[in-house]
Amino acid sequence: MRVYKNLAWFFKAYYKHYIVGVLMLLLVALLQLVPPQVIGRTIDYITTDSLTVNILIGLVVLLIVVALLMYVFRYFWRLLIFGTANRLGMELRSQLFKKYASMSPAFYQKHRTGDLMAHATNDINAVNMVAGAGILTIADSLISGGAVLITMALTVDAKLTLIAMIPLPFMVLLTSYYGSILHRLFRVAQAAFSSLNDKTQESIAGIKVTKTFGYEKEDLDDFTELSTDVVQKNLSVAKVDALFNPTITAIIGISYFLSIFFGARMVISDEITIGQLVTFTTYLGMMVWPLLALGMFFNILQRGNASYDRIINILNTEDTIKVTHEIDRIPDGDIEFNIDTFCFDDSETITLKDVHFTVQQGETVGIVGQTGSGKSSLIRLLLREFDPNKLNEVTYGGEPLSRYNVQTLRQKFGIVPQENFLFSTTIKDNIAFANPDLSIDKIIEAAKNSYIHHDIERFQYGYDTVVGQRGVSLSGGQKQRISIARALIMDPDVLILDDSLSAVDAETEKNILNNLETLRKGKTNIITAHRMSAVMEADKIIVMSKGTVVEMGTHDELMNNKGWYYETFMAQSLIQTLEHDLEVMTDGGEDHE
Repeated sequence: MRVYKNLAWFFKAYYKHYIVGVLMLLLVALLQLVPPQVIGRTIDYITTDSLTVNILIGLVVLLIVVALLMYVFRYFWRLLIFGTANRLGMELRSQLFKKYASMSPAFYQKHRTGDLMAHATNDINAVNMVAGAGILTIADSLISGGAVLITMALTVDAKLTLIAMIPLPFMVLLTSYYGSILHRLFRVAQAAFSSLNDKTQESIAGIKVTKTFGYEKEDLDDFTELSTDVVQKNLSVAKVDALFNPTITAIIGISYFLSIFFGARMVISDEITIGQLVTFTTYLGMMVWPLLALGMFFNILQRGNASYDRIINILNTEDTIKVTHEIDRIPDGDIEFNIDTFCFDDSETITLKDVHFTVQQGETVGIVGQTGSGKSSLIRLLLREFDPNKLNEVTYGGEPLSRYNVQTLRQKFGIVPQENFLFSTTIKDNIAFANPDLSIDKIIEAAKNSYIHHDIERFQYGYDTVVGQRGVSLSGGQKQRISIARALIMDPDVLILDDSLSAVDAETEKNILNNLETLRKGKTNIITAHRMSAVMEADKIIVMSKGTVVEMGTHDELMNNKGWYYETFMAQSLIQTLEHDLEVMTDGGEDHE
């Protein structure tokens, strides 16, 4: 019953609905007691040859009235109990989604997408059953079963009732035992479903990569293996689940045997009439549902317990980024990195070491380095996706980032991340994501500044083109430029381009950077890149290697140093020159023909 205690907050809010619903169940249970009495009386009237037309009509009318009343009451208890249970599903989904939306990226590194989806679907459905079918089964089994037992004892014979109930304690013991096994197996089955859900989501999202590498068969084999595992684990649950009804049916069968055996002897000895024995056996038949409902209740309860535990584990997960309201004002000023050593959570590998530099307000800073050198780690710390330890600080306007309200802090930034995410909606809506009320003129202006406007015009539906999931219908360069337009339209105080020009050609990159130089004059810009051409006009260039700063200065200063920056710049320039010469030669050959 632990799940009901945990859901007390919900039942307290909607107790009136449940009280009225249970009262309706009680009325239905009481009305169900009438037909067996009518049947028994009718049989006794027939055996005593005292049944008249008027009595028969009266009994038929009574049955019709009872049937109509039961119809009305059953409609309302379903509406009240099941309708209210659906509210619980809505509440829990809202809580989960709010939790998902508030968590930092570290949370999503530990929890798989498929598992989180399973919590919001299967687990919530199982808990929903507790508030709906669970309330119905326990209330109906106690009310209907209790009413039938009392009526059997009072209107037929108490001794015969006790004899018929002898097998019931065995049923309680067995169903309780089944329930404990079911709880354990259902948790395992739900975990397996989460893995399958995650695999499905991953396979669909990565279908292009799978097809490119010809990995369809292996991917299907992996899916089949996981699917088989889910089936096997759910079969284990089903095997235990299947024991409930036969056990209850067997117990009822034994009760029937005892009732008829001893009831017949009581009829012979004139302790009860034949009509009373028929009424008693009819009531005993009515005990089947309450007992089945009791078995179903234990089943629903154990499933609900397992699922609610999984949901609560997520809801109780604390974010690694502590929400603070020490400073609610929007930050302003210089950004300073003072990091001695930094490791990500649950990692002993040093990610950043001896990183000390300042991004002055209104300055454009470029950060370059090989893959894995720590460029993106700096950006993630700046956005407070992770918090450094006490020995390290990233300050904004002289105050540590940890003192700012994280939501207020992020209002300062506009970021174009490495992994460009576009929503499955129109290009117009993707660009205006931060402010959906912006005019189309503003959207077009941002698109022009990111050099995507002409590409959009060539699409059949222009800015109303739906890009598909994650922008599947667009090229990498087009997605990057739409993401840049989305950031530019915000006109943020600090613009961050995290290797956001890697998929565009050199000419387009140059045009975008020229536009940024004009548009972003006097505002802070941070550009991380692999191509030196993307940062050569920056006021300051930071060169990272193995998590530390190895060079710092302007383009001219770094070229004079003859270090890694110089070597990489010269190598990239040579490659670009060779590509240009090859293109000219190709074009020349085509013209000659």
